[in-house]
Amino acid sequence: MMFRFAYPALLALLTAVAGWAAFQLWRKPAGIRHSITFRAAQLAGSGNKLLFRIPMALRTACLVLLILAAARPQLYNVSREIRSPGVDIILCLDTSGSMRALDFKLDGEPVSRLTAVKKVVSDFIEKREMDRIGLVVFGAEAFTQSPLTLDKGLLLSLVEKMKIGMAGDRTAIGSAIAIGGKRLKDLKAKSKVLVVLTDGRSNAGEITPEQAADAVQALGVKIYAIGVGGKGPAPFRVKDLFGTRIVHQRVDLDEEMLMQVAKIGNGRYFRASDSRQLSEIYDIIDRAEKTEIKVKEFFHFRELYRYFLVPALILLGLEIFLRTTFLRVIP
Repeated sequence: MMFRFAYPALLALLTAVAGWAAFQLWRKPAGIRHSITFRAAQLAGSGNKLLFRIPMALRTACLVLLILAAARPQLYNVSREIRSPGVDIILCLDTSGSMRALDFKLDGEPVSRLTAVKKVVSDFIEKREMDRIGLVVFGAEAFTQSPLTLDKGLLLSLVEKMKIGMAGDRTAIGSAIAIGGKRLKDLKAKSKVLVVLTDGRSNAGEITPEQAADAVQALGVKIYAIGVGGKGPAPFRVKDLFGTRIVHQRVDLDEEMLMQVAKIGNGRYFRASDSRQLSEIYDIIDRAEKTEIKVKEFFHFRELYRYFLVPALILLGLEIFLRTTFLRVIP
């Protein structure tokens, strides 16, 4: 619940009330000079001068409360009805052994390819607030890590828990595309998108990437392909009898295959050789598959003026009572 005044401009009248109250305190009460009045004052006694200011204080408080009531204080809340067909997105992520390569950097420090991918994919998921996203992980095998869901907290947790080799050390790109397409098959959405990311060559699975792309494209699914890694041999951290050391090995990225997959899927192919390029690629995909969100807002108000008006009337009545009884002034 939130609070507001429907007519806040009326609150400016509080300044006038404050000025009026200050003037009443400053001015001397009206009186008539007479040669014998000092004796009357002695007969009356000194009294309590502050007591006779009570009616003015009551009137000031009454005016303040009336102004606040006129400004219409309200408690309100807002409910939203979001109407959006949304985009269904499956992210196919390579966790094979070659993703150990340390040719990416985060905050200036070398990290594995998978670590960089997890960071960029997490950012991408957070941006797609109104879209359902699913995760497919692949290596020698491919499996659904998360079906399509709007639960971004779950998705981010699953991405964080991804580990190299969790699906095997080889690369079944065709199987990953086929499983992703199966998840999107019978869904009604404004757009169906599959993003496949890998740093290698398809060397496992019973279906080729091109065959899988043909089948997925027939289901109305657009395919974006991302090839990860630099041009030359990549650094790997290995352990041997002499401890841990860095060795450089060549990772065979099949760009021609990925280009063909993207072409079949009416999408685009991207090459990312560092973290910055990878982030830019996901930004491009984010902009290309933007969801048009239609939001209808409903405001619910609770009027509070009575909580100001009733005390104001009570104070006004009390002032009138005091002026005509205990604090009556004889002209």
